[in-house]
Amino acid sequence: VQLQASGGGLVQAGGSLRLSCAASRLTFGYYAMGWFRQAPGKDREFVAAISRGGGSTSYSDSVKGRFTISRDNARNRVYLQMNSLKPEDTAIYFCAAQYFGTGQPMRNYDSLGQGTQVTVSS
Repeated sequence: VQLQASGGGLVQAGGSLRLSCAASRLTFGYYAMGWFRQAPGKDREFVAAISRGGGSTSYSDSVKGRFTISRDNARNRVYLQMNSLKPEDTAIYFCAAQYFGTGQPMRNYDSLGQGTQVTVSS
């Protein structure tokens, strides 16, 4: 399994970014997909997840209402639309794949990709 996240960058507070994750070497439709993030000096934390078909999603309380996860099974991609960004959203963001997951908040995953840096300035 190979997961490659992209789309990070520097944005002002209140702005938006859209992260993308390209998945390869897997049967994409067999995996729930998720996003995690890790800020400097902090543990990695769950951000969002989406079920294999895309019909079920879940979010951490800290991003609910501001972030939206989606997927395109035809293109083997998962996205994270991030709106109303806050400085505390600054972190490295990783995408994750969970074999036969349901889209519920992920406590574990089967593969984690390289991250993309998101920096939100105040």
